[in-house]
Amino acid sequence: MEKPAKTNFEIQPLLKKRWSPRSFTDQPVSKETLQRIFEAARWTPSSSNDQPWRFIVGQKGDKTWDMIMETLVDFNKKWAKLAPVLALSIGKKISDKNGRPSKTFMYDVGQSVAHITFQVMQEGLFIHQMGGLDTHKAAEIFGVPDEYQVITAFAIGYKGEPNLLQDDFADMEKSERKRKPIENLVFEEEFGKTSAIFD
Repeated sequence: MEKPAKTNFEIQPLLKKRWSPRSFTDQPVSKETLQRIFEAARWTPSSSNDQPWRFIVGQKGDKTWDMIMETLVDFNKKWAKLAPVLALSIGKKISDKNGRPSKTFMYDVGQSVAHITFQVMQEGLFIHQMGGLDTHKAAEIFGVPDEYQVITAFAIGYKGEPNLLQDDFADMEKSERKRKPIENLVFEEEFGKTSAIFD
């Protein structure tokens, strides 16, 4: 099933194709593919080139995958069990450059996951990112140092059909994608005043 974005303007085809399925096939993701995906993250820009992103990655059948699954909220556990790859995004809160708290580490980690997302799509895979997890539990069971913060989880895999999902998830999988009007997002002169580029 495809759910291309209904864009007002033409955008990069992979971005148009991207969405967040919950249904994944049981096809494993190769080691070489995962290497390329996380290499894409490594080359993300960051403030002061701090590169604060870290990742914990599990593949279905290994201990790390099970540990990540333990940290997810029940809602996400119901569908994430299909994903062949589960991962955590983690950010370093303290700048390596000056030893002070970083104001941008979460932004930078978000950019790194965006790079992952783009590479995932390039590989013919899909990614579903999750804020629904117990980040404190994740930090505890993985021994994440205090100067780091667990931020999100994400699932990667080959997209499956909606009928692989239980409960209401199949209906959610088929639902239309929606976005706020771009006029409500891009401003000039003052917050809330639509930029003239969208007149």
